[in-house]
Amino acid sequence: MINIQNKREMSNTIFIILSSVFIASLITCNLIANKFVEIDLGFRVFIVSAGILPYPITFLVTDILSEIYGRDKTNKVVFSGFVASLFTLLFLWLGAQFNSIDGTIVNDETYNLVFQNAWRVIAASMIAYLSAQFLDVKLFHFWKKLTKGKHLWLRNNASTIASQLVDTTLVVGVLFIGVWPTSQITSAIIDGWLFKMLCAFIDTPIFYMLTGLFRKTFNLEMGEELSA
Repeated sequence: MINIQNKREMSNTIFIILSSVFIASLITCNLIANKFVEIDLGFRVFIVSAGILPYPITFLVTDILSEIYGRDKTNKVVFSGFVASLFTLLFLWLGAQFNSIDGTIVNDETYNLVFQNAWRVIAASMIAYLSAQFLDVKLFHFWKKLTKGKHLWLRNNASTIASQLVDTTLVVGVLFIGVWPTSQITSAIIDGWLFKMLCAFIDTPIFYMLTGLFRKTFNLEMGEELSA
């Protein structure tokens, strides 16, 4: 049994680590979103943005934070991710304002090719991100309250699946309406959403394992949250 002081220090450390993983995953998602890849899982070939690869981690982390730390602290992490993305956008823009020197590995052409539409990617991501993440947290706690803290799998997957549909539709729509034909946009939304749903199902055992470990560490009952 850990004492109250050690419990508080450990909970703060875990909170910082989870928040860091969340923000790092979000920023990475935005930076690599321009690259589209094929992921062949045997039963289906998904054509998705490379940014989708780290993005499901953000929903796993917010679900863990919601389960252990509560809605208010989780929403603060979501908002911190928004601020971090704006900060990233500022310095991507600032980096483009200075000419590269001769012989540099990344010259102006390469930099602009990779980041010239970063503002649009991040803008699209932020519109989708704020809508989807806050919806995820809200739905998670709706299901948690409705089931009286039981059925972890339900609130983990139901909240994520609904919010990922919102996220995928918004980000693809903002990025490609007027650029791609409707059929290609629809295909991108379906592929992105199905891939994210698959990730949500896969991360359910991880969600169970980590929340179970944290409940045991902090002596929490099912559905109980750490006090502020």
